Parts: sequence; C-alpha cells; structure tokens
Amino acid sequence: MQTLGVSDSAPKSEGRIKSLLWPSIQSGGDVDYLGIQGYCVCTFVAAMTLVAGLFMLAQAIDAGQAIVVLLFFALLTLFFYIGGVGVREGSRFAALIVFVVYVLDTLRALLSSPVSGGSLIKLAISAVLLSNLRATWIAARWVPGAEESALPPRRSATLGDKFVDQAPRWLWPKIRIPYYLLSALVSLLVLLNWVAILFKPSVR
Repeated sequence: MQTLGVSDSAPKSEGRIKSLLWPSIQSGGDVDYLGIQGYCVCTFVAAMTLVAGLFMLAQAIDAGQAIVVLLFFALLTLFFYIGGVGVREGSRFAALIVFVVYVLDTLRALLSSPVSGGSLIKLAISAVLLSNLRATWIAARWVPGAEESALPPRRSATLGDKFVDQAPRWLWPKIRIPYYLLSALVSLLVLLNWVAILFKPSVR
C-alpha cells in the first residue's frame, strides 16, 4: 500500500498476488491487511464508476437525460465507496452487496454490447471482488487466540494512514444504517435496468 502512503502495519504471511486472488489468514496482521485491500479495491471501483459516469454524461446531455445519468452514477459511486468503508470495518453485508451489484452491472454490460477490453476489465474486477468477499467472510470469523493474532494498531501518521485506517473507523458507525437504505435503492435501480433490458422490444 506504499502507493497510498500507507505503511504496512504487519508483515503479510503470503504474497500480494495470492492475497488479492485467494487470500488466507494466519495472523491478526493478515486480517488487517485484507481489510485495507478490500477498501482499496472498492475505492478503485468507485473511482472507475465515476469516470464512466462522466463519459456517459456527454451522451446523456445530447439525449436530454443528463440529470438522470448524473444521479444514477453519483449514487453508484457513493455505494461502492461506502461499501469499501464497510469492508474495511469487516462488514460481510457490504462485501456481498458490492459484489452482487457489480456482477449484475457487468452482465448487463456484456448483454448490451459485444465483448470488449472494457468488458474484460469488468470481469477481472468481478473476480477480485469475489476474492474480496471471501476474504471479508474469513476475516469476520477470525477468532484471536494468541498474542500474534491481535490486530495491529490503526495508524495516523500520514495522509494515507488517515484515509485507510482512521476515516473508515470514524465513518462506518455513522453511515452504516443509511448505507443499508442506499444499497436497497441501488439494487432496485440495477434490477429495473435488467427488467428494461430483458423486456426491451426486439427490433425487426
């Protein structure tokens, strides 16, 4: 996590690639690291969603749907970022709903247009989010039983530390309940989008 200015709180017991794709837990440091990893993955997804929304906004302006597209992608960006906050704090619900919504949106994109580089990237991110869900589930069931099992202290020395370690701890208790409502709204919008695709009249 050096790219974010976050120093490693404890040595990882496995490589970064394995931790990303098939994580396991052998110490409290692994639990903390997987939380950070999930937070960063969801934040990346939120950023990519925002960029995609800005690209689509130009087309929506021409079609007179700018406000609808802007609100949808703003909600989706917020949904993914706060989901990452929940993952950092060990929420299995946040990890599950982020994965489900992203996979549904990925399948929608594959049905709407031919397979492209963007579609392959979305499939790769879906695989990472599945791994993130597995990691969150394992971490939530982690029962410390020894001194090395204790979670490392949250850092606050750098801006990156505050972003990854302190902000989620402060935010999650305040936004956890509203996030459940936001998740229900986003899920409904995604399902309505699916209904529109499935029942769209075919052009003869």
